[in-house]
Amino acid sequence: MMGEHAQTVPKLQPDNESATATSNAADTTAIQIVSTSTELATIAPPENQSSASNIPFRPRKIRKISPDNSESKPAGDSKTAGKGAKNKLVPQRVPAVPNMVARALSCEGEIEIALRHLRNADPHLAPLIDLHPPPTFDSFHTPFLALTKSILYQQLAYKAGTSIYTRFVGLCGGEAGVLPETVLALTPHQLRQIGVSGRKASYLHDLARKYQNGILSDTGIITMDDKSLFTMLTMVNGIGSWSVHMFMIFSLHRPDVLPVNDLGVRKGVQLLYGLEELPRPSQMEQLCEKWRPYRSVASWYIWRFVEGKGAPSSAAAVAGGPSLQQQQQQEQQQQHQQQQHQQQFLDPINGILNLGACAWGQ
Repeated sequence: MMGEHAQTVPKLQPDNESATATSNAADTTAIQIVSTSTELATIAPPENQSSASNIPFRPRKIRKISPDNSESKPAGDSKTAGKGAKNKLVPQRVPAVPNMVARALSCEGEIEIALRHLRNADPHLAPLIDLHPPPTFDSFHTPFLALTKSILYQQLAYKAGTSIYTRFVGLCGGEAGVLPETVLALTPHQLRQIGVSGRKASYLHDLARKYQNGILSDTGIITMDDKSLFTMLTMVNGIGSWSVHMFMIFSLHRPDVLPVNDLGVRKGVQLLYGLEELPRPSQMEQLCEKWRPYRSVASWYIWRFVEGKGAPSSAAAVAGGPSLQQQQQQEQQQQHQQQQHQQQFLDPINGILNLGACAWGQ
C-alpha cells in the first residue's frame, strides 16, 4: 500500500505542474483577452461614432415611437382641435355683429322715441321740435317704383315732373305696371315722346337691367343695411348720393340717414350752430354725430328750419309739400344764375332746387 501511495505521489506532481501550467496559460490568455478587450474598447468608439453618423435619421424615428412624443401627440391633437374650434367659431361671429336694419320711422311710436332722443342729445334742436309738428313717414311705394320716380323728377319743377310721371305711368299701364320688364320694353323714342330725355331713358333702362339681372331687387333693398344699400344703388347710372339719401329717408323710412351733400341741411347746420362758413360734407358727420341714431328726423327739422329762414333748400320740398315746391319754383326763376353757381355743392345728378325730392312720399 505504501508503495502504491509512493507511486501515486509522483503522479500528482505532474498534475500540479500541468495545473500550474494551465493556470499560467489561463492567466496569459486572460491577459491577452484583457489586452484584446482593451484594444477593442479603444477601437470601439470610432466604430460607434461612424455607425451613429451613418444613421442621421434614427433619432427622429425613435422620437416618433417614444413615450414622450406619444404624450405630445394629444397636445398636437388639442392644437388641431383648437384650430377646428376656431374654424367652428367663425360662422358664429357673423351673427355677433349683424348688418341689422333699424326700425323704420313709420313704425308705431318710433317718431316719439326719436324726438325724445334728439331733445336730450342736442339742445339746439329742442326749439325746432317745439315749433314744428312731428314729421310723418307714410308713403309705401315699392322700391323700384320710387327709384324710377326719382329719376323722372330729377332737375324738374314739380308740375313738369308730375306731368311726365303721369304719362310714364300711363305707358306702363298704371303704377302697378311699373316693373323692370315693362320699363325695358319701352324704347327711347317712346320715352322721348312723353318728355323723358335720352339720358334719363338710359338711366331707367340701367335700373331695370340691374333688377332683371338680379343685382337689385325690392326684397334685397328693403333688407339691406344702410352702407350696403348706398353702395349698391350708387352703381345705377343716374342715381347719386343725394338721390339715395332721399330714397332711404322718404321711401324706406330709415331713421339714421344724414344727407351730407344736401345744401339745405348744410346751410341749416351752419345757421343752427352759428358757423362762419358752410360746413363741408366731410365735416357734417362730426357735427351731426350727436343726432345718431335719428339723423333722418333731425335732417327733417333742419329743412324746416332753413325754410323758416328763407334760405334755399334742395330737399325742403320733401318736408314742406306742394306749397313749398311752388315757392321754390319761383326762386328757381328769380335766382337762376345763383342756383347754377351753387350746384357745385350738390350731387352732380341733382340741381340745387332739385324737386325730384317730391318723389319721396308725395
